[in-house]
Amino acid sequence: QAISDIFHGKDDRVVVVVGPCSIHDVEAALDYAGKLKPVAERLKDSLEVVMRVYFEKPRTVVGWKGLINDPFIDNSFEINKGLRMARELLLKLSEMGLPCGTEFLDTITPQFIADFISWGAIGARTTESQIHRELASGLSMPVGFKNGSTGNVRIAVDAIRSAAEPHWFNSVTKQGVAAIFQTTGNPDSHLILRGGTHSGPNYDAESVAEAVAMLKHANTNTRLMIDCSHANSSKDPKKQAVVAEDVATQIADGNSNICGVMLESHLKEGAQNYEPGKAEYGVSITDACMSFDNTVPALEHLAEAVIKRRSSVGKPV
Repeated sequence: QAISDIFHGKDDRVVVVVGPCSIHDVEAALDYAGKLKPVAERLKDSLEVVMRVYFEKPRTVVGWKGLINDPFIDNSFEINKGLRMARELLLKLSEMGLPCGTEFLDTITPQFIADFISWGAIGARTTESQIHRELASGLSMPVGFKNGSTGNVRIAVDAIRSAAEPHWFNSVTKQGVAAIFQTTGNPDSHLILRGGTHSGPNYDAESVAEAVAMLKHANTNTRLMIDCSHANSSKDPKKQAVVAEDVATQIADGNSNICGVMLESHLKEGAQNYEPGKAEYGVSITDACMSFDNTVPALEHLAEAVIKRRSSVGKPV
């Protein structure tokens, strides 16, 4: 509910979805969560910190598709065990009091994990997909749609409009039985700006203003999230802090449309090619992440920016 209130302007804090690009090591994820929780607690008056807990990874061609699909990273594809491992991790994070965010990549997996998810994302490759728009329309948490991988924002705006409407479609129940679903629409869907291969970065004030104008013209929610990674940072983990600082400046200057920020962060900076028995603990095996030590100052700067924005516009009643 807090996240919904933020994206509807009832709460003037900023949602920050922060955590590993993907979860491949449950113990490292819990270690990260243990470090994140006290920081989230300290900054809670300005930030609603959500841990990024991504179990499914979209691939441009092929590759490891995530913990649920191949939990042991050995092409054994023990999906049943992957689902159990994912759910057990989410339970532990919930017991710690950390809200969790994830990307929904297929339309069946949400039945197994959605009850633990506080914020969901539809990725750049799937935003234009009708079945993902239908899925989002029935999810009971705020869902962000990323602009297309080339930078096309229009398809995400269309997706937000679609997800807000009721849909009928085929899916499966929690018991795995094929069924016809009717949804009521999701009023909490919103835009995520993540840059694009053709458009380049779109986190700057001008790009944000253009996106807000597009959302306003479509008569939909003008509050949005900025992804500091991916094409906005050219996948350079060091640039994420630069992007976050620019976004913090926009917030401090009074921009009330920026209500969310995403950071890819792990215990250690960078990425590695996974080799069984040789993997370095706390380092991503997918996109390169910023280190936790560099993440904390970025969160603190965002919190300070919210305080400045609050003092300039007055705290909402």
